[in-house]
Order: sequence, then structure tokens, then C-alpha cells
Amino acid sequence: MTGPANTAKEQPYLPPMGRSWLLPLYDPLSRLAGVTRVHDQLLDRADLRPGQQVLEIGCGTGNLLLALARRRRDVQMIGIDPDPGALRKARRKAARAKVPIRFDRAYAGELPFPDGGIDRILSSFMLHHLDDREMARTAAEIRRVLRPNGQLHVVDTGGAAHEHGLSARLARHHPRLASDLVDRVLTALHDAGLTDIAEAGRGRGRLGSHVFYRARGCPPR
Repeated sequence: MTGPANTAKEQPYLPPMGRSWLLPLYDPLSRLAGVTRVHDQLLDRADLRPGQQVLEIGCGTGNLLLALARRRRDVQMIGIDPDPGALRKARRKAARAKVPIRFDRAYAGELPFPDGGIDRILSSFMLHHLDDREMARTAAEIRRVLRPNGQLHVVDTGGAAHEHGLSARLARHHPRLASDLVDRVLTALHDAGLTDIAEAGRGRGRLGSHVFYRARGCPPR
């Protein structure tokens, strides 16, 4: 897998906790919310094989790839995120765990990788940060870098349309969650030209519902 390590041009982005100064709370709150279990479920769906190149888009502090590294060391792992503070924390955690994960600064809509070289793309609770234009760009970039018949596996919040009570009221006040997020994700993947697009399951954690998605890269012509 190739790609520049830190060549991202500055763009607006949302830090993992919404504010950079809240980053120290990210990992403990993720554990409290049950994200560790959701990550395990996402990895169970990913159908990973030895020697594959695995990219996580929006890796934050690296928790998903670190969970993957605890399962297996026979895949190449790289995470990208626009937040320098989150990446520094991810690199420290990987160094302490002595696992060979590469963390690069990049944006979801401008992936710094060649066409058709990634076997598996993962994303966890990131797409809801994107508006419709950003999500379309991200889906197009996923299609570009994903190997023919490679797989995309995503989990994200269900959005206001799939919440009840307090979770629904909070989601309706979020500019990206007030609409039907499930429909937005599926539409973006379809419009980008990915294949075998499907909602792959649902669950509910302490902070609300989540939805799994899957898709494949275009088969070779």
C-alpha cells in the first residue's frame, strides 16, 4: 500500500468529540457507549484474508484498527483522519501495543491512494459527520481506491428517523442526523457506482441505534 503520509490540504472538519479540547474524553466515552462491542461486530463482518490491505476512513484515535491488530497481524493496516491530535494519540497507542499500523493525515473526500489498490475499507461512526456533498465525494473516492470486488464495511448511527425518546430529540438537533441517515448513506454508495450495496444489520447501544452497511468495488471488465 502506498500513499503520502501527511500531505492533506487544510479543510474544515469535525474533531472526534466535536471540540479538540474534549479529545481526552473520547476513548473512555467510547468504551462507556459500548463502541468496543460494535467494532468487534464490524470486524466479524469484514471477511478479512491474509495479506490484504485494510484502510479505515476516519480512524480517530485508532480503536478499530487496534482491535483488528489484536485479532490478526497478517494484514496491512492504515488509518486516515484529518485531526492531528487524534492521530498522535493513535500512533502512541499503536507504539505501546507494538503493532504495525500506519496512521496518516488525510480527508475522506481526497484519499491519497492509487486506484483499485485497497482490499477492505472500514469506517466507524464517521459518515454522519459529512453533509451530502462531502458524503458523495467520499463514496466516489471509496469506489476509486477499492479493488475490484473489494469490500466496504461501515457502521454508523441510525439518525433521527430510527431513534425514540431522548435519542430522537438529540438527533433532530444535529444538522447531519435530522434527515434519514440510512437513506443518505445508501444513496451515496449507489450513486458512486458501488455494487452489492446493502444494510447489513442493526443494533442498539447506550447512546442509541447503529446500522451496518456493506458494498463491493466494481468487478473487473
